Amino acid sequence: MKISSVDCMIIDAGNPCQGRNTWNPIIVRVNTDEGIYGFGEVGMAYGKGYRAGFGMIQDFAEVIIGEDPMKIEKIWDKIYRKTFWGLGGGTVVSAGMSAIDIALWDIKGKALNTPIYQLLGGKTNDKLRVYASQVQFGWGNEEVVPGKKLMITPEDYATVTRAAMADGYTAVKVDPLALSNREPDGRGPWKTTGILSEEAVELAYDRVAAMREAGGRDLDIIIELHSYTDTLSAVQLGQRLEKLRIFYLEEPCSPLNPGNMLEVHRQVNIPIASGERIYQRTGFRPFLEDRSLQVVQPDVCLCGGISEAKKICDMANAYDCAAQIHVCGSPISKAAALHIEAAIPNFVIHEHHKWALHPDGRATCKYDYQPVDGYYEVPELPGLGQELTEETIQKAQIATIK
Repeated sequence: MKISSVDCMIIDAGNPCQGRNTWNPIIVRVNTDEGIYGFGEVGMAYGKGYRAGFGMIQDFAEVIIGEDPMKIEKIWDKIYRKTFWGLGGGTVVSAGMSAIDIALWDIKGKALNTPIYQLLGGKTNDKLRVYASQVQFGWGNEEVVPGKKLMITPEDYATVTRAAMADGYTAVKVDPLALSNREPDGRGPWKTTGILSEEAVELAYDRVAAMREAGGRDLDIIIELHSYTDTLSAVQLGQRLEKLRIFYLEEPCSPLNPGNMLEVHRQVNIPIASGERIYQRTGFRPFLEDRSLQVVQPDVCLCGGISEAKKICDMANAYDCAAQIHVCGSPISKAAALHIEAAIPNFVIHEHHKWALHPDGRATCKYDYQPVDGYYEVPELPGLGQELTEETIQKAQIATIK
């Protein structure tokens, strides 16, 4: 079997960001001369950079034409070592490598007629606990607070917590600083670095306290800070939230300086998690060696693909560090994450993003996997068990490399 062509696609998935951001999933389809194909994803659907991701997979596609797709490790190493920039890593390079790697695993699973998790060693987890992610933007496709799409008051946060729990979730994730209370749309002036204002700290605390009261002892609360805070402000807020029994504190500061993350860990009595903007094994290594992270969160569509994500999670396990896959993309990324999490013994919880509920995004793929009573089942179809619909492909912007 040989790789005959690669289709690089920008797909139309609507705009679940409600005008706050762009949403442009970048999908790759690797085709073979035996008619078997595989899908992968560049993890840059959100933020700014999808055009770079689209170009990166086109450049890397040129490197893999004619290769045997079953030799996944060989192809990964070829892109890493023979493209010059592969050795530099970083967001765009690692995202491009990720998309191709995932597609190759999809091909291999289909060729062997088995789900990817079986190729990774089989299940250590039959069901995957799930948390409702980013509830500051509401939950579900209906307004949980009439007239509001964003959660502003502590009462709003209590209401959205109850809405998620009514759907069966026993864990939620929230950024209590993301939205200020100074403008109706939450966009008023709001400083999140340095020494936080008492107004900001108190409002964040009151929001999380309202969630704790609404959820009671049965709810786990994850605090997301998106690295919008720095070391000083993360410590200030984290110490204030300690008594609310926080499950973990995610991205309290930029991962570009591991020493800063270690300082937060030493001063805040909450487990620390990060990984969305950490790439490949070499990126995670210092955080494991200094034990500044207690939960690693590699994004399978950013960190180097299924091959690399599995190695990162296994490396974390050697340091008694829990793992979850960061998921904020199309249903292709979700399927890839589920296969890895099914196979790793240090799995802790799966992310179900608010945007994953958007009907336009769900309609881009053939299968609509959703959690039931707060747990996911793992796809049992060969390969990823997920692929784009023909209608989605016809509507996509496509560049084909042969």
